[in-house]
Amino acid sequence: MNSLLRTVTGPLSVTAVQGPVLAHEHLALDLSRPTDRTASLTARHAMAVTDELTGLRRQFGLSLVVELTCRGMGRDPAALARISWASGVAVVAGTGWYHEAFHPAEVEGVSVEELANRLVEEIEGGMDADGPSPGVIGEVGSHGDLPSEPEVRTFTAAARAAVTTGLSLATHAQLGRGGLAQLDVLTAAGLEPHRISIGHQDLFDDATVHREVAAAGAYVAFDTVGKESYQSDATRLRLLLALLEAGHADRVLLSCDISRHSYLVGEGGHGYGHLFRSFLPRLRAAGADDELIDLLTRRNPLRFLTGGDGAAGQPVRRGATVPLPESGSAGREAPA
Repeated sequence: MNSLLRTVTGPLSVTAVQGPVLAHEHLALDLSRPTDRTASLTARHAMAVTDELTGLRRQFGLSLVVELTCRGMGRDPAALARISWASGVAVVAGTGWYHEAFHPAEVEGVSVEELANRLVEEIEGGMDADGPSPGVIGEVGSHGDLPSEPEVRTFTAAARAAVTTGLSLATHAQLGRGGLAQLDVLTAAGLEPHRISIGHQDLFDDATVHREVAAAGAYVAFDTVGKESYQSDATRLRLLLALLEAGHADRVLLSCDISRHSYLVGEGGHGYGHLFRSFLPRLRAAGADDELIDLLTRRNPLRFLTGGDGAAGQPVRRGATVPLPESGSAGREAPA
């Protein structure tokens, strides 16, 4: 277990993180295309991003953001450092490759060994040669039920780099049962499940798959909270409660995945704070107490990042059930 987090402003003790963590976010990226101009958070949005994080630190104690913009996604390590310093919120940066549609030319025809070496070099030497070091691998992506051949290579390379460096790995698994296939590829490459977070599972309305991922020991990321055009928060809450009631509270990660400037509060979006302002109150109304909220928003993401059995010195008993209302009770689905 690592006792230090690699942040964009330097090493940070796990015990220094006393407030909540956003486990899957973007603070600076550019996925814009001619048909989609808003899929970006560039220099002109940095002040708005900084202001949101500052406000969340002051109001909710936000301590850490896991920033999963990786290679080929318009990553900007210097901007991340500036945002972190200005907001007072620590930032862990990512590396790896997104799904095939966004693979840069450096991936084409390159062996798994060479791809893994590139990641290890970046983790050990810093992003952009002399920039801050990544503190997590991800979001490594695939779409659909099975990853493509290039995606299998990038997943395998990422897993090998994670094993070599001791970093954990977060994925992008947007459609179907792809998260289970991702887990198979990553574990076959030698990465332990407790170092893996399977992303965007709140977009997949299948509680059985969520239980399978959690039972394998990996983290189940409900990380698109507030993206109502993809999935309603009411459905997210139902799926989350099912996973908690199945005894997997220690395998859940939460975040909002702000991946375009139109999601910022200043542009009328739900913003990074939607988790705290809207979703967690609904979870509390469904029966969650302070200890459970702290587990989901702080101890779990810290344990994921460090690879430990507990976070900040607080062990978690696997299989423990959560004190929620009985199925069908009035508290199960809170009002919007």
